[in-house]
Amino acid sequence: MHSALDLLLQKADSRHSARHKLFDVVGIGVSTVDLIMVVDELPGAELVQRAHSSLLQGGGPVATALVAVARLGGRSAMIDKLGDDWRGKLILEEFESEGVATDYIAWVKGRSSSVASVLVRKGDAARTIIYSPGDAGELTAAELPEEAIANSRILHLNGRHLQASLAAARTAKLHGVLVSFDGGAHRYGDGLRELIGLTDVCIVARQFAFAFSGEEELAASATGLLNCGPQIVVITAGAEGSWVFDREGRRFHHPAFRLERTIDTTGAGDAYHGAFLFGITNGYSLEKCVRFASAVAALSTLQLGGRSALPSCAEALCFVKERAHTGEDPQAVL
Repeated sequence: MHSALDLLLQKADSRHSARHKLFDVVGIGVSTVDLIMVVDELPGAELVQRAHSSLLQGGGPVATALVAVARLGGRSAMIDKLGDDWRGKLILEEFESEGVATDYIAWVKGRSSSVASVLVRKGDAARTIIYSPGDAGELTAAELPEEAIANSRILHLNGRHLQASLAAARTAKLHGVLVSFDGGAHRYGDGLRELIGLTDVCIVARQFAFAFSGEEELAASATGLLNCGPQIVVITAGAEGSWVFDREGRRFHHPAFRLERTIDTTGAGDAYHGAFLFGITNGYSLEKCVRFASAVAALSTLQLGGRSALPSCAEALCFVKERAHTGEDPQAVL
């Protein structure tokens, strides 16, 4: 029996040859500058403490997923709107150094770009994130580069620039482009239901799935998401791994890879998304996509920052192979 992923790829590639696509993944989201600090305690009251280490690095869920795609060897491009301040310039320079195409990023003179402060607790890598949006404004549907969307295999969204994302998803459908959605924890809003209905691959945090469905059980939550429109639903839960459901009735759980030491989980979910999409564009089976994404997410936690430890494709595949040889890659079927 074909998986929903097989059927999606057949449909997309039968209309437009993948060889003629300019990009594997194009994303729409908000790019940030992250100031990340490792501390002993997360603030709950007034507190002064010295950071063990710190890092200034680009961030944002879609943006980091696209960097992961590029690091793995895929072709990716970002669609966003930035201010022309130092933060915007840093964001742009990092994209370019990673090989993420920036041709479709709009600049707004005299405006600021987004910044986030991320505190990482040294003992267990738990985080507190404080986010300050820039004032460059929302992308509009009229500003979308339709040619970039049409010339990609996958359009990746997380609901930021919502009206533009809705228009982009409709454009993607017209051109046989798969649509991917990232639903992060504590980011659910009723306005996202229409976007999820235009999605082919929906990967969401467990908290997002429960908020969307009103259920507190994985299978029921996944059914609610599948009934909305996606062909594939993945529900992630950090160290507990991920659960996969598709419209053909396939369902399984892949535990997270265990590491002796985790430095920072910032961006691990974004790395998972990027690796999963890379797997799709390289013809991986659904099971291999999940295993590969889990490996990339695990490896991304070995250094401070969401992008510092993103692996190459060869490194990720080697990691998976080593774990399989040691019996540390179990896969439980629901």
